Amino acid sequence: MLRKPKRSASLPGWLRPFNRVLVALGRLGVAVGPVHVLTLPGRRTGEPRPAPVTPFQLDGRRYVVAALPQADWARNARAAGRGELSRGRRRVPVAIEEVADPELRRAVMRAFPTQVPGGVGFYVRLGLVDRADPDQFAAAADRVAVFELRASRAGRTPSR
Repeated sequence: MLRKPKRSASLPGWLRPFNRVLVALGRLGVAVGPVHVLTLPGRRTGEPRPAPVTPFQLDGRRYVVAALPQADWARNARAAGRGELSRGRRRVPVAIEEVADPELRRAVMRAFPTQVPGGVGFYVRLGLVDRADPDQFAAAADRVAVFELRASRAGRTPSR
Protein backbone atom coordinates (compact mmCIF):
# COMPACT_ATOMS: atom_id res chain seq x y z
CA MET A 1 0.00 0.00 0.00
CA LEU A 2 1.30 3.46 -0.88
CA ARG A 3 2.04 5.83 1.91
CA LYS A 4 1.07 9.46 1.86
CA PRO A 5 4.07 11.75 1.37
CA LYS A 6 5.55 12.82 4.67
CA ARG A 7 4.81 16.44 5.50
CA SER A 8 8.31 17.10 6.78
CA ALA A 9 10.13 14.51 4.70
CA SER A 10 13.76 15.24 4.37
CA LEU A 11 16.67 13.79 2.53
CA PRO A 12 19.57 12.37 4.54
CA GLY A 13 21.88 14.91 6.15
CA TRP A 14 24.86 13.53 4.25
CA LEU A 15 23.25 14.24 0.85
CA ARG A 16 24.23 17.90 0.46
CA PRO A 17 27.93 17.35 1.31
CA PHE A 18 27.96 14.21 -0.84
CA ASN A 19 26.49 16.18 -3.77
CA ARG A 20 29.26 18.76 -3.36
CA VAL A 21 31.85 15.98 -3.55
CA LEU A 22 30.21 14.58 -6.70
CA VAL A 23 30.24 18.03 -8.33
CA ALA A 24 33.90 18.57 -7.35
CA LEU A 25 34.88 15.19 -8.77
CA GLY A 26 32.97 16.02 -11.93
CA ARG A 27 34.91 19.28 -12.29
CA LEU A 28 38.11 17.25 -12.02
CA GLY A 29 36.91 15.01 -14.85
CA VAL A 30 36.21 11.99 -12.65
CA ALA A 31 33.12 9.95 -13.57
CA VAL A 32 31.32 8.46 -10.55
CA GLY A 33 28.96 5.60 -11.35
CA PRO A 34 25.95 6.66 -13.42
CA VAL A 35 25.97 10.17 -11.95
CA HIS A 36 26.27 13.18 -14.26
CA VAL A 37 26.49 16.85 -13.33
CA LEU A 38 23.73 19.01 -14.77
CA THR A 39 24.83 22.64 -14.77
CA LEU A 40 22.00 25.13 -15.17
CA PRO A 41 21.86 28.92 -15.17
CA GLY A 42 20.45 30.12 -11.85
CA ARG A 43 16.93 31.45 -12.29
CA ARG A 44 17.73 34.72 -10.52
CA THR A 45 21.43 35.31 -11.07
CA GLY A 46 22.11 33.41 -14.26
CA GLU A 47 25.24 32.03 -12.56
CA PRO A 48 26.03 28.36 -13.31
CA ARG A 49 24.49 26.03 -10.72
CA PRO A 50 25.68 22.39 -10.81
CA ALA A 51 23.55 19.50 -9.56
CA PRO A 52 24.31 15.77 -9.61
CA VAL A 53 21.63 13.83 -11.52
CA THR A 54 21.28 10.32 -12.88
CA PRO A 55 19.91 10.41 -16.40
CA PHE A 56 18.40 7.29 -17.92
CA GLN A 57 16.94 6.32 -21.25
CA LEU A 58 13.49 5.14 -22.17
CA ASP A 59 12.51 4.51 -25.79
CA GLY A 60 15.62 6.32 -27.04
CA ARG A 61 14.98 9.49 -25.02
CA ARG A 62 16.93 10.67 -21.98
CA TYR A 63 15.22 11.71 -18.73
CA VAL A 64 16.04 12.94 -15.24
CA VAL A 65 13.65 12.99 -12.31
CA ALA A 66 13.49 15.27 -9.27
CA ALA A 67 11.87 13.56 -6.29
CA LEU A 68 11.34 17.05 -4.87
CA PRO A 69 9.71 19.02 -7.70
CA GLN A 70 10.52 22.34 -6.03
CA ALA A 71 14.22 21.54 -5.57
CA ASP A 72 16.43 24.41 -6.71
CA TRP A 73 17.82 22.48 -9.67
CA ALA A 74 14.31 21.59 -10.89
CA ARG A 75 13.19 25.20 -10.61
CA ASN A 76 16.33 26.35 -12.46
CA ALA A 77 15.68 23.75 -15.19
CA ARG A 78 12.13 25.02 -15.68
CA ALA A 79 13.29 28.62 -15.86
CA ALA A 80 16.29 28.09 -18.15
CA GLY A 81 15.15 25.30 -20.47
CA ARG A 82 18.82 24.57 -21.16
CA GLY A 83 22.00 23.50 -19.45
CA GLU A 84 25.10 21.38 -19.75
CA LEU A 85 25.30 17.71 -18.87
CA SER A 86 28.74 16.43 -17.97
CA ARG A 87 30.24 13.12 -16.96
CA GLY A 88 33.94 12.86 -16.50
CA ARG A 89 35.54 15.14 -19.09
CA ARG A 90 32.63 14.96 -21.54
CA ARG A 91 30.30 17.95 -21.63
CA VAL A 92 27.14 18.15 -23.73
CA PRO A 93 24.81 21.14 -24.06
CA VAL A 94 21.21 20.03 -23.49
CA ALA A 95 17.72 21.40 -23.90
CA ILE A 96 15.57 20.59 -20.86
CA GLU A 97 11.81 20.35 -20.92
CA GLU A 98 9.48 19.22 -18.18
CA VAL A 99 7.28 16.33 -19.26
CA ALA A 100 3.65 17.42 -19.06
CA ASP A 101 1.95 14.36 -20.61
CA PRO A 102 0.66 12.25 -17.68
CA GLU A 103 0.99 8.95 -19.59
CA LEU A 104 4.61 9.64 -20.49
CA ARG A 105 5.37 10.74 -16.92
CA ARG A 106 3.96 7.44 -15.64
CA ALA A 107 5.97 5.45 -18.20
CA VAL A 108 9.18 7.24 -17.22
CA MET A 109 8.51 6.72 -13.53
CA ARG A 110 7.61 3.07 -14.10
CA ALA A 111 11.10 2.60 -15.59
CA PHE A 112 12.89 4.52 -12.82
CA PRO A 113 13.39 1.73 -10.23
CA THR A 114 15.01 -0.60 -12.75
CA GLN A 115 16.99 2.11 -14.55
CA VAL A 116 18.17 3.98 -11.43
CA PRO A 117 18.04 1.46 -8.56
CA GLY A 118 20.38 3.61 -6.46
CA GLY A 119 17.76 6.36 -6.38
CA VAL A 120 14.94 4.22 -5.00
CA GLY A 121 15.92 4.83 -1.36
CA PHE A 122 15.25 8.57 -1.66
CA TYR A 123 11.72 7.94 -2.87
CA VAL A 124 11.13 5.48 -0.01
CA ARG A 125 12.53 7.96 2.53
CA LEU A 126 10.27 10.70 1.16
CA GLY A 127 7.25 8.40 1.48
CA LEU A 128 6.47 8.46 -2.24
CA VAL A 129 6.81 4.66 -2.52
CA ASP A 130 7.28 1.69 -0.20
CA ARG A 131 9.74 -0.25 -2.36
CA ALA A 132 11.23 -0.56 -5.86
CA ASP A 133 7.88 -1.46 -7.40
CA PRO A 134 7.36 0.01 -10.90
CA ASP A 135 3.61 0.36 -10.28
CA GLN A 136 4.23 2.42 -7.13
CA PHE A 137 6.65 4.66 -9.02
CA ALA A 138 4.12 5.13 -11.82
CA ALA A 139 1.49 6.10 -9.22
CA ALA A 140 3.88 8.75 -7.83
CA ALA A 141 4.39 10.39 -11.25
CA ASP A 142 2.16 13.36 -10.46
CA ARG A 143 4.18 14.19 -7.32
CA VAL A 144 7.64 14.47 -8.89
CA ALA A 145 9.29 16.50 -11.66
CA VAL A 146 10.20 14.59 -14.82
CA PHE A 147 12.44 16.29 -17.39
CA GLU A 148 13.49 15.22 -20.86
CA LEU A 149 17.03 16.09 -21.91
CA ARG A 150 17.83 16.58 -25.59
CA ALA A 151 21.16 17.36 -27.20
CA SER A 152 21.31 21.02 -28.17
CA ARG A 153 23.72 23.48 -29.70
CA ALA A 154 25.85 25.31 -27.16
CA GLY A 155 24.53 28.68 -26.11
CA ARG A 156 21.25 28.26 -27.95
CA THR A 157 18.03 28.56 -26.00
CA PRO A 158 15.62 25.83 -27.11
CA SER A 159 12.30 26.86 -28.56
CA ARG A 160 9.36 26.14 -26.31
